[in-house]
Amino acid sequence: MGLGVCIILIAVGAILTFASDWEIEGINLDLVGLILMAVGIIGTAVYTSILRRRRMVVPPAAPTMTDDDRHGLG
Repeated sequence: MGLGVCIILIAVGAILTFASDWEIEGINLDLVGLILMAVGIIGTAVYTSILRRRRMVVPPAAPTMTDDDRHGLG
């Protein structure tokens, strides 16, 4: 799930929770909106933690020297 999808989930959840006055029998739209916002927030946190881990820079390993290289035979 990408960052854009997470933001859309948060926005749709907020609209359902705070900006709508629809009533559907058998479905609590406020609860559905809260669940969508929670999933969007969790998805954003997971996405950013994975992105942070993926961007970690690992320094290159030092080249190894053999005995021949040290004595000028290589």
